[in-house]
Amino acid sequence: MSDRQPPRRRVPGPARPERSARPVVGQRRPGAGARPARRPAPGRGTAPRPLKLGNPRPRLRMVGVALALVLTAFTVRLLQVQAVDASTYAAKAEQNRYVGHVLAAARGGITDRNGVALATSVDAYDITADPTMFTRKQLKVGDGPEQAAALLAPILGQDQQTLVRKLRPKNKKLQYVLLASRQTPQVWTQIKDLKSALAAKSGTDASTVNVLAGVFSDPSSKRVYPNGDLAAGILGWVNAAGKGGGGIEQQLDKQLTGKDGKIRYAQSGGRQVPTAGSTETPAVPGADVELTIDRDIQWAAQHAITEQVKKSKADRGYVIVQDTRTGEILAMADSPGFDPNDLTKADSSAMGNAALQDAYEPGSTAKVMSMAAVLEENVATPLTHVVVPNRLHRGDRLFKDDIDHATWNLTLNGVLAKSSNIGTILATGQLGRTQRQANKVLYSYLRKFGLGSYTGLDFPGETKGILAPPDQWSTSQQYTIPFGQGVSINAMQAASVYSTIANGGVRVEPTLVRGTKGADGRFEATPKPGKTRVISAKTAKALAEMLESVVDDQEGTGTKARIPGYRVAGKTGTANRVDPATGKYRGYTSSFAGFAPADKPRITVYCAIQNATEGSYFGGQICGPIYKQVMEFALKTLQVPPTGTKPANLPVSFTP
Repeated sequence: MSDRQPPRRRVPGPARPERSARPVVGQRRPGAGARPARRPAPGRGTAPRPLKLGNPRPRLRMVGVALALVLTAFTVRLLQVQAVDASTYAAKAEQNRYVGHVLAAARGGITDRNGVALATSVDAYDITADPTMFTRKQLKVGDGPEQAAALLAPILGQDQQTLVRKLRPKNKKLQYVLLASRQTPQVWTQIKDLKSALAAKSGTDASTVNVLAGVFSDPSSKRVYPNGDLAAGILGWVNAAGKGGGGIEQQLDKQLTGKDGKIRYAQSGGRQVPTAGSTETPAVPGADVELTIDRDIQWAAQHAITEQVKKSKADRGYVIVQDTRTGEILAMADSPGFDPNDLTKADSSAMGNAALQDAYEPGSTAKVMSMAAVLEENVATPLTHVVVPNRLHRGDRLFKDDIDHATWNLTLNGVLAKSSNIGTILATGQLGRTQRQANKVLYSYLRKFGLGSYTGLDFPGETKGILAPPDQWSTSQQYTIPFGQGVSINAMQAASVYSTIANGGVRVEPTLVRGTKGADGRFEATPKPGKTRVISAKTAKALAEMLESVVDDQEGTGTKARIPGYRVAGKTGTANRVDPATGKYRGYTSSFAGFAPADKPRITVYCAIQNATEGSYFGGQICGPIYKQVMEFALKTLQVPPTGTKPANLPVSFTP
């Protein structure tokens, strides 16, 4: 039986008056958060069990543990990225964000001896592109490279498909390609304006795509030759890679090129981020080169030889002007030439320096070396009598002079003045007791004058000519070499022979470069050239007087080289010419060499023309006037006064 007592039943009574609102002590006022009033107890029967809530603490612990694990994972990963693998990720980020370019060094200039610019560099631009900015993902079109190439091809003068291949390379990650190098500022301005127009239109027209957004420029330089083809054979040219392709540009390429620099900067969307900083190694500009040539004298020489080559319809010609005292080359002109500013129009056969690269038989201008040997060996004097027959049988040949004549009674001076082959053979035959000995003596002098050796200029493509040892001379060569056939030289060697005589018998190696000026502004002079005594001063003076007879005497062959007011020493030459194409004799090499003033030499001029086919081919007739024209100009330019002395007037012939 239950111990629980049944509830008392309450009998309702009369209503009580309402009490004041004053709360009863111990009674809770109803309100927010107050416990609700207890409901009346249920009637009889079992009462429902009150609802019991679960303890939340275990669930909170589980959530806390989970969050702690997640935060721990993030912390570990953060430590790995920022501490353990920081350098690796930084390098990858930097690789994607930073780009680097070479800063091309400004190429040094080339000037003449007076500082006049002969080769210089002007501002230019390398047109570049970022291929990743031409993809479908970037441009939203699939033919971005084709559209860009179609716009750029006519501006850059390149094949459209070549540009497409550059803009769509196999390496999809490639971010830099060179589209065209050394373009003028006008070309880049044209591309930049077109690029800006596309960008503006694409901002207002959704159908327009700026396909040139990924085209950029890098500052560069372009080689310019202000005087066109003047001295092109000396200067050479610069190829598409920016390297010297010939002449001084090639010979001194290392000094002229300088040292390239580098720049590395952050980029976004193909553009440099100014606030991200950059690292730069400045380029070191190349050295300036000062040549020995005088631009005005070079112009006079080049003009004269060009006109005569055209007039004679010759294959080519060259003129060299040299300072007899220092060996400095004042001019070295070739014709035909080329314009290094536009190699597309140049004839490849004319792009070298023929005055140094052509080897040919000099002819009678070489007789002065034979006479030098005869005088130096004291086997004859300028007044020695030489009987010259119309024909001379030696070895396996019958020799003659350039014209038929009765027997000439000449002095040794007359042999040179009339350029007699027979007289030269007879004179050099006295150099030894036998012809073999005479050959050895003559050979030794030819070598001392510089034949068979490089000039010392160290010029690209220079030939040292052909001079075989005397024991290899053929039967005919031992008689033809004394008058300049059977031996080959270049024009610079020929000029050097006469400068040696003019310099009192001392050979000075020719020079073409006076010095260089580096980035620091200091001038470094070229080392002084080597000097070698070839003949005595007495012999050199005698030869100078004999060479005057060639020009001044009415019987001389060089009368067209006379210069009023000046004493002129010179020698003509007309040699059978070996055709380079067939290896056989065809045509002639016409030449004239000499110096002035004869009694106080200052300037040597040498001229040669190959295979004149129109008019005269004799050296005195077509090269004598060139010698006179160039020599007169050089004397006036250098302000060389006449000496005012009288020539020796050595006799040419004698009465038996």
